[in-house]
Amino acid sequence: MSEFGREFGRAPPVEVGDIREVRIEAVGSEGDGIAKVDGFVVFVPGVKVDDVVTIRITKVLRKYGFAEVVE
Repeated sequence: MSEFGREFGRAPPVEVGDIREVRIEAVGSEGDGIAKVDGFVVFVPGVKVDDVVTIRITKVLRKYGFAEVVE
């Protein structure tokens, strides 16, 4: 668990480099796909709603993260 998670009691359920399979649930205002991993929002560029893709987490912030599609 990260220092942040220990300090505040709840760490994001993903870390940079994690590989996950997700379903894109929506598209955000900037055009990125939105997926959730254990309720944690992850933005994924270049996808459409209902796509099921394998992603690699590239950045994790306190309330959301970013990922890229792994091919």
